[in-house]
Amino acid sequence: MTKAIFLDRDGVINEDPEPGYVHKIEDLRFIPKSIDGLKLLKDFKYFIITNQSGIGRGIYTEEQFHKFNNHLVNELSKNGVKIERTYFCGHHPDEKCTCRKPHITFVQQIQEEFGINLSESYVIGDHPSDIEMGIKAGCKTIYVLTGHGMKHLPDLSEKGISPTLIMDNLFDAATWIKENDCNS
Repeated sequence: MTKAIFLDRDGVINEDPEPGYVHKIEDLRFIPKSIDGLKLLKDFKYFIITNQSGIGRGIYTEEQFHKFNNHLVNELSKNGVKIERTYFCGHHPDEKCTCRKPHITFVQQIQEEFGINLSESYVIGDHPSDIEMGIKAGCKTIYVLTGHGMKHLPDLSEKGISPTLIMDNLFDAATWIKENDCNS
């Protein structure tokens, strides 16, 4: 079975300046060394799973989301990083949908479609909901301090959420996986 890295997007791969809701191509800024980190892990398939409540809040449209995301994925591809697919929840948090993280709906879809071994896979995110999703799915989890990570760090212990690791950024997380995962 295949191993995967399930990535949150904003704040992990690309910068997500306050108040968040990055969606304009001209605002795309990759977090330093995030692309270099992704290049390290050739034995994993990459998937983006992202909550995009800015759509449900009326801040930007689904079309704007796709335009920004396609640009980001194309830039990664130009740098030798292949994102298999992006999964997003565009609902407002109050809608109580089943696709918004920490629900594992998208992870289950990916597992079925791509034959992913979840126990050998990782979730990397900067929100407690990313880590909670990973734990529920049976993945290893890495909480990064970029994006909203530092701000939400106290929330992990308050909510009793224990990531496998806490790292400064995606590059450090990828380096750790490369050095410590038996087959990467």
